[in-house]
Amino acid sequence: MRQEDNMQLTLRGLSPELEAYLQKLATEENISLNKAALKVLAKGAGLTENKKTIIGQDLDHLFGTWADSEAEAFLESIKSCEQIDQDFWI
Repeated sequence: MRQEDNMQLTLRGLSPELEAYLQKLATEENISLNKAALKVLAKGAGLTENKKTIIGQDLDHLFGTWADSEAEAFLESIKSCEQIDQDFWI
């Protein structure tokens, strides 16, 4: 983007968590809050080099919550999904 094409944008209503994250990122990377916000926006929009990176932690509270017996029961219940219907692929 050329310098004269830069758009200015004011963001209001940042959550305390997002504000803290931006401040932490800016401090850790020794960059301005503006650059930290731009970095987070680009990453969230999938415009960074690592396209597989997704911002979000909505499911983090579920990680590691199943007992071994629950995980085994789930895997058993989806076992039929592992079967390949050869007629479908011919």
